[in-house]
Amino acid sequence: MTGVQTKAGTDEAFPLFGRIGADAGREAVLAHLAEAARTVRRRDIQVVHDAGQGHIGGEFSVIDLLVTLYMHVMNVSPELLDAPERDRLILSKGHAAAALYTVLAARGYIGRDELKTFVQPLSRLNGHPARTKIDAVEASTGPLGHGLPIAVGTAVAAKLDRSERRTFVILGDGELQEGSNWEAFMTAGNQRLDRLVAVVDRNRLQQGADVAQTNDLEPLADKLRAFGWDVHEVDGHDHGALIDTFAGVPALSGRPTFVIAHTDKGYPVSYMRDQVSWHHKVPTAEHVRIALDELGNQ
Repeated sequence: MTGVQTKAGTDEAFPLFGRIGADAGREAVLAHLAEAARTVRRRDIQVVHDAGQGHIGGEFSVIDLLVTLYMHVMNVSPELLDAPERDRLILSKGHAAAALYTVLAARGYIGRDELKTFVQPLSRLNGHPARTKIDAVEASTGPLGHGLPIAVGTAVAAKLDRSERRTFVILGDGELQEGSNWEAFMTAGNQRLDRLVAVVDRNRLQQGADVAQTNDLEPLADKLRAFGWDVHEVDGHDHGALIDTFAGVPALSGRPTFVIAHTDKGYPVSYMRDQVSWHHKVPTAEHVRIALDELGNQ
């Protein structure tokens, strides 16, 4: 393992994490994912601090989803990026790019030292993921409401190919106020895209306000069922519950799967958790120190 010196004055070791299969046993799988998520959070907050920009609150709410998918659930690895039958993941809430890059680095898709270049001139690690720069990024995202329509098209292509590959897309809950998503929801339900999984990072906060105060989504589960989706609600920080939910894809109903992952913005750091101000606030060196202490004692 190589130490990474950051401007926050830490010397953080950042190991690689392989994919762990169910044959390792449930307890081993959950321990592996928990340690990976803890390590990714420790590195991610340093990346954002050093860069002076990022969306750390929404990154911390989505990290458990990304870790569970990349390190256990999805049929994809750095060696399989050219394989037509690999699973796909699209991060529609592209402003959480630093979390995606940190997970990709932990899994070996990009170099760990490359994280130090986040949002720097000529870096591949843009503030939003770019398909043209990183092979492991399936779609360029950032403008909200784009990722799900792309994922629907990806799933339609898989269906036409009679392929078993699955398409996963992670959305923010504030993002669901975009009308393009609801056209995509309707199309996916009508086409019975049973290998499509949409996951909403339901942290209940968007830029500057509660989602409910801006444009309330409820009754969200009922709406998606009416659009022809199989809907599951789960604790988005519970790796075991996430594994069990994703194991049900494709759904026996033949419908696409919608997962409402209940999360907390800034999870699990005390000063950041469930605080709307941490949508794009940059942590100071003292913030980093406190977070690393708390995560170290997790």
